[in-house]
Amino acid sequence: MTEDWRRLDRRTVLVTAAVLAGVAGGAALPAFFGLSGAMPAWQALGWILAGATLLIGGGSAADYVRWRRTRYRIGADRAELHTGLLLVKRRSLARERIRTVDLTAHPLLRLLGLVKVRIGTGENSGGESTLELDPVTRAEGERLRRELLAHTATTAGDTPHDGPLAALDLHWIRYAPVSFVAPLLGGAAAGAVMQVSEWFGAQAEVIDWIADRFQDTSLVATILALVLLAVLAVLAGAVGALGLWVEMWWNYRLEREPGGTLRVRRGLLTARSISLEERRLRGVELVEPLGVRMCGAARVDAVATGLVKDDEDKHADHKTLLPPAPRLFADRVAAAVLREPEAPTSAPLTAHPRAARTRRLRWALASALAPVAVLAVLGAVLTPVLLYVAAGCALVLVPLAVLLALDAYRNLGHGITGGYLVARSGTIRRSTVALQRGGVIGWTVKQSYFQRRAGVLTLTATTAAGAGAYDIHDAGEGEGLAFAAEAVPDLLHPFLEPVRETPEARSTVR
Repeated sequence: MTEDWRRLDRRTVLVTAAVLAGVAGGAALPAFFGLSGAMPAWQALGWILAGATLLIGGGSAADYVRWRRTRYRIGADRAELHTGLLLVKRRSLARERIRTVDLTAHPLLRLLGLVKVRIGTGENSGGESTLELDPVTRAEGERLRRELLAHTATTAGDTPHDGPLAALDLHWIRYAPVSFVAPLLGGAAAGAVMQVSEWFGAQAEVIDWIADRFQDTSLVATILALVLLAVLAVLAGAVGALGLWVEMWWNYRLEREPGGTLRVRRGLLTARSISLEERRLRGVELVEPLGVRMCGAARVDAVATGLVKDDEDKHADHKTLLPPAPRLFADRVAAAVLREPEAPTSAPLTAHPRAARTRRLRWALASALAPVAVLAVLGAVLTPVLLYVAAGCALVLVPLAVLLALDAYRNLGHGITGGYLVARSGTIRRSTVALQRGGVIGWTVKQSYFQRRAGVLTLTATTAAGAGAYDIHDAGEGEGLAFAAEAVPDLLHPFLEPVRETPEARSTVR
């Protein structure tokens, strides 16, 4: 039976007014200092108050019209949404195509007991495949989620309710400062200082003050001061990374619901509930950024069809099932998600030939020596000081490049375990993907001139899930083609010709 048309919660106007008041308040101070230089302070304050009133009043009125002109209903066959005043939009989704119902609530919505509901079909076609109800009550959001995902319980068969698969462990917070987010936030903190100084018209004075501090100091003192500033930036980034981790992963919980739906709930200030239908799952990806990997941890991402990134919420990463956690625990979660006794991501893999190591060493040395050569040429032409700088760069960059190249080679590997093919690569960001063999819809074989001379090639498994394509870099010719033919029988076999295989192609990676 089709239910009656419903409206969004009328408190949406209050939410909009509060958000716009915050925006106006945040812009008021820099605007006041900018205008007070050209007019009296009372006149600048008047213009700011008038602008704030216009912004809050106009935005609230527009949202009231949106609320009056928006209605939705959930029918037996379709979910419908009608909205718009001058341009009326009538959109609907077939209920059997609905795959995701995600709930999000920022602090103001949580205070009022409201949520934003995002209903999607799992298709990567932007807004045409989603309906957004912003906002409804929390109880209504949960009702919609249960009702719209109830069809999975009938189509998925008798799927056992496994309950919680993982929950927050506060010890995981130690991995936040070693992520790539920390240095980025440190740089952002330095940029924020310069931005604030520009608002107050004092950016030139700040730059001059910093220059004066270094003008009369020795070279050693200058280097120590720069090192100190870098350390302070790193510490600021680490603190910011800790805060961001708490905001994103507080109250984290991964559970399997009846009907075969994986649900991730997380968030301190902004609460998020993300649902993933298991029948859309094609595998998992174990992601190990360098800093996290050095601490023995890894992140688990889902490889699934129809995962659309929410451009409005940068933290609504729909694919992450587990934040950085100890590697053994990440493997257990991956196995539980895939309903396997052992995680495919922990299986031993076939190593790649030594030609792959040679190629990586050449790339690394070329990348390290290129800036050294430029500095050496400039030093020979301009000043001998640059020659010393070039020598210092060579002493630092060349060993680092060699270490990264050797690590990248050790991380190469591929294999077949049960119903999954597994591929591993990367050093700064090591990735181990376990992909269902039935989810591979094609193979791409690439071989450059230099790869042909080295007897290696790159295989790309094409799939409708995740990134859409996963590479196996610099595998041996014979072993790589045999692997592709075995992983997905009859897909590549008709195009194969016998290829001589080197003995080292059968070695394994532990």
